[in-house]
Amino acid sequence: MMEQRIKSLLLFLLMLMAHFGSPVVYAAEINNVRLWIAPDNARLVFDLSAATEHKLFTLSKPDRIVLDITAASITSDFSSLDLAKSPLSRLRSGSRNKGKDLRIVLDLKESVKAKSFALKPNDKYGHRLVVDLHRKISATETTKSAVASLEKPSTLRDIVIAIDAGHGGEDPGAIGPGRVKEKTVVLGIARELKTLLQREKGFTPQLTRDGDYYISLRNRTKRARKHNADMFVSIHADGFKDKRAKGASVWVLSPRGASSEMGRWLAKKENSADLIGGVGSVSLEDKDDVLAKVLLDMSMTASRSDSREIASSIHRNLGRFARMHKKQVEQAGFVVLKSPDIPSILVETGFITNPGEAAKLKSRAYQKKMAQAIFTGIKAHFTNKPPALTWLAWQKNGGKQTAGPATARYKVVRGDTLSVIASRNGVSLVALRKANGLRNADHIRIGQTLKIPAS
Repeated sequence: MMEQRIKSLLLFLLMLMAHFGSPVVYAAEINNVRLWIAPDNARLVFDLSAATEHKLFTLSKPDRIVLDITAASITSDFSSLDLAKSPLSRLRSGSRNKGKDLRIVLDLKESVKAKSFALKPNDKYGHRLVVDLHRKISATETTKSAVASLEKPSTLRDIVIAIDAGHGGEDPGAIGPGRVKEKTVVLGIARELKTLLQREKGFTPQLTRDGDYYISLRNRTKRARKHNADMFVSIHADGFKDKRAKGASVWVLSPRGASSEMGRWLAKKENSADLIGGVGSVSLEDKDDVLAKVLLDMSMTASRSDSREIASSIHRNLGRFARMHKKQVEQAGFVVLKSPDIPSILVETGFITNPGEAAKLKSRAYQKKMAQAIFTGIKAHFTNKPPALTWLAWQKNGGKQTAGPATARYKVVRGDTLSVIASRNGVSLVALRKANGLRNADHIRIGQTLKIPAS
């Protein structure tokens, strides 16, 4: 009798399910949404309770982006997102496929190129779905500028310093006591350094990021090259599992890292956007393999020599008030140091995971101290060794021309070659030889003074 009742109950439940539909089981829930806005892109991040599949496509009239997420639901809402400076006018969501799947629609107020991808959990976040919206930048406007001349100091260029605040956006970097974040501290130091350089005649600073958003490592150096930077300095704050670890450090590219980067550049030398020579004056595009390797090798040798000089100066400056992790400049294969044509250094300002150093690093007074030490090292190097046809080169010469109209002088240092000096100063090798009576001989010596003709 009992068995008959159970069968009847099961039959009744099956009839109910057939009538009302099976309950939907969701594989993932979206429990939070974040938006990061950069000058040239915006990033939407959806926090998921589990991994799931998705598809992204675009629709027009009106322009919108559609994100279909399989077996998902949403418990968060979009009302907290500030869309004012984003390419989005509205976000909305709804169900599809009889309530089994989730559809999110991004209404656009400008044209963008969208890309989406999933991220696996790490020590800071769980499963995430990322949507990158790249703004379509209009063609770069060309501006006419006067030909640089020592007779007209106003036409001489500034020395451009690219300042890179590490991490940003979804990537907070190392996190210290009280949830102090590396990305916040280093942006503070970067901005202080920018202020110091802006006040110093002859320098123009350029921040790779000036807000809380993410930039890939390769794009950081691309931004430096876009601004024709004479130097790249990346600012970070170390983190370690042992909170007793402490000390600042200064890094340059290791020889092994330089070798691997040369291989990467040579492998894509057909790309005319890949230029060497400090201000993009020499392209690898039309060079055979041997010549391209020689040019790249010379450019990297000069760049690494300058990097070591600047790094050593900054290391000494930091050591006057901060504990240093090592007694000397260190070497590693950091991606952001791998520009063949731009002297590049990385400064670890201390261990943010150390309570004592974290307290200092989040202090604006200490951030100013750090920025001053970096600034003093940069200024000392370029005051002593300014690129030709810059205002600093003119000033070093006492505000006078010394070698005829629109001609500067350059003192040869270790690591220099005639080809590298020519490319970094934006002049042809033929013109440089002619100005110095070298004919076809490229032999130069340390300490020798060369005339740099106008480009």
